Amino acid sequence: MLGQKTILLLLFVGTGLSALMAQTQGDMNEVAEDAFRAADKELNATYQKILREYSDDEVFLESLREAQRCWVAFRDAQLKMKYPDREPGHYGSIQPMCEAEYLAELTQERNQALQLWLDGVEEGNLCAGSVRTKQ
Repeated sequence: MLGQKTILLLLFVGTGLSALMAQTQGDMNEVAEDAFRAADKELNATYQKILREYSDDEVFLESLREAQRCWVAFRDAQLKMKYPDREPGHYGSIQPMCEAEYLAELTQERNQALQLWLDGVEEGNLCAGSVRTKQ
């Protein structure tokens, strides 16, 4: 059985100091929203870097733009699937926090997926497609 100190340490590591310092639901909502905004900012930076690094490949860039538009629609649909429209209060006052955390998670996953185009693949990868070879 986990001791109280172990549980507190896991909470600290898992949620970060700012989340532990939050005292009200409003504070926790704000912390979660800040995490989502940070993930979104990181995703946008990755996307912009890909646009710059692949600026000579307009066919790829159009496909990237379309994929990103589709991903945003997918992200929003995933959120709605997890939290379908219900009567007010159905999910409780914690819903804004939970939604922001889920959006942050999905956004971090997308950022990791796009990172491949910046990291590149090993030379000889026959299925690399539009991903460039590592330098």
